[in-house]
Amino acid sequence: MPASLYEIVMLPDGDFALQRTDDTDEPLIRISFSDEAKGFLQDASLDVAKAMIDAGIEVVEQIGDESSLDTSGELIPKDRVLH
Repeated sequence: MPASLYEIVMLPDGDFALQRTDDTDEPLIRISFSDEAKGFLQDASLDVAKAMIDAGIEVVEQIGDESSLDTSGELIPKDRVLH
């Protein structure tokens, strides 16, 4: 199975989204800044959105390293002791 490519895009409403390059469905992640935040961030909103997405991916990778999924999709910590 080929690897998916992802892109960060600005949506027509000004939100940022992480989506598959070959998929037009709902984005995987959507980031929306308030008007106040947009005023504070000015031209840096894309950089902040990228940093937020990077941080989220890093946490997901850590969760994957620390846990596995059972048959129902629930996370099982690797250090769990089963008696």
